[in-house]
Amino acid sequence: MVLRVDSPGGVVAPSQEIYDEVRKFAAKKKIIVSMGSLAASGGYYISAPATLIYANPGTITASIGVILKLSNIEALMDKIGIKSYTLKTGRFKDSGSPLRELSKEDRAMLQAVIDNTHEQFVRAVAAGRKLPVEEVRKIADGRILSGEQAMGMKLVDRLGTLQDAIEEAGRLVGIKGEPEVISPPKKKIDYWDVLVDGMEEKFSGTLRSAAGGMRLMYEAE
Repeated sequence: MVLRVDSPGGVVAPSQEIYDEVRKFAAKKKIIVSMGSLAASGGYYISAPATLIYANPGTITASIGVILKLSNIEALMDKIGIKSYTLKTGRFKDSGSPLRELSKEDRAMLQAVIDNTHEQFVRAVAAGRKLPVEEVRKIADGRILSGEQAMGMKLVDRLGTLQDAIEEAGRLVGIKGEPEVISPPKKKIDYWDVLVDGMEEKFSGTLRSAAGGMRLMYEAE
């Protein structure tokens, strides 16, 4: 199977679930990742356990790191005369709320979560790529790499296009000549639905921010 990856990353848990499915598939059959223009952070995470990884020389990849973005609108609310009140069951329950400053204790707690999640990322890449953990940790500082650079650091196996990956998959399973590619049927795009979904996501994201919701991200900035 050829898995085409073109993604800047995303939320931690879904990246881990896809990683696990790729890992289980690779234990039974060959799976070749073909990286498009962008396969960074969570996009790289899900690629790591594949049998082989192809990238274009100019693919933007790696970005092995975790990010948590928070905002504070307390001064703005004071300026427009809006007061907020929070009832909670523990001192950390509203950590990261945009309605109050982040305390030292909040920062330490959240940083511990980020550090732990980052370590999970490092271990997953090391296991998927069969590299020493310390070797991965040296470059797991959020930096992006080109496909060519990533190959030099053993994060990518070969430089090539999607067609190169397809031909390699054919060779690995003993197909002679041009492999026949079976792809899932393309869905017709309803642009009205895309517009509505985008507006809903933007609105729900605003609500999450206002409510103090947080999401850890494997995402290239």
